[in-house]
Amino acid sequence: MLVAGSENGVHAVTGIDGDGPVTVRRVLDAGPVMRLRTLDGFEGVFAATETGLYHSSDADEWTNLDVPREKVYAVAAGAGGRLYAGTRPAHLYVARASDESEFTRGLEWRELRGIQELPSRDEWRLPRHENLAQVRDVHVHPASPGRVVVGVEVGGVHVSDDEGETWTERRDGVDDDVHELRLVGPDEFVAATGFGLFRTADAGRSWTRLDEGYDQRYFRSVVAVDGVIYAGAALAHTATWDDEDADPELFACRDGETLERVEHPRPDETVTGMSDVDGALVAATHRGTVMLRRPDGWVVAGSLPVSGRLAGSYTPLLSFDG
Repeated sequence: MLVAGSENGVHAVTGIDGDGPVTVRRVLDAGPVMRLRTLDGFEGVFAATETGLYHSSDADEWTNLDVPREKVYAVAAGAGGRLYAGTRPAHLYVARASDESEFTRGLEWRELRGIQELPSRDEWRLPRHENLAQVRDVHVHPASPGRVVVGVEVGGVHVSDDEGETWTERRDGVDDDVHELRLVGPDEFVAATGFGLFRTADAGRSWTRLDEGYDQRYFRSVVAVDGVIYAGAALAHTATWDDEDADPELFACRDGETLERVEHPRPDETVTGMSDVDGALVAATHRGTVMLRRPDGWVVAGSLPVSGRLAGSYTPLLSFDG
């Protein structure tokens, strides 16, 4: 089963990896969905949305985990049952849970104030975002459970090596407008930003820009599938995506240094969400098209409802065996 997010909640997509009909059913009415995650140490799936952070063991029944701020944009898990939530405005919270039964009883969230003390904190804003920033992504790699990595829109990448208590800025060399951040390894991160696709192999101490030579510099999504990094981009921001000259592209990076174009069935649609189904890439576009890349080529597997305020600018996807 594929779990997909849109601006009107979470949807269960069944039949995408088979030969039968594909069905799309809304399972959570939560407003815009920013992230869908399965997390080490916890069963089920988490949905970070503009109306809260939700958890479900079966992608059918959902519990609001009552993060102190309503707009939750990112979620991750660390060692010892730690659950992290990143919000808009840009704050980071942590709670502990020994198992999922504590979710219904209520979690005790604590703000990790160290992130507010970073030297660049007062710069985290964008006029068209109401002069606010949001923690767009949070990650903990299982090989380095004490390290927490956040990507901030607009504010860059920052790293903690003590479970989120103190922080170091790793924003030099990477664009501050972070849309999606992926941890390929404990020290290898890839950032899809509003002005380029960036990779680091030393936990953000230095960054390499991967999209040099291409006109598409507005990257919205990134994922690693079977050792290959895929990223979706367009020439400019979301308001231009339906223009005749939007010219979106899907890219692949196989060597950690260079990009190549990936042809797919909807070349005029911007890829805004990606995941894998049994090792195969699945991608969703700003118009709601869901595509699956099989060994013998692409298939258009279905569509999601994406009309409205966000116009499909985020369509997170997650393969889930619930």
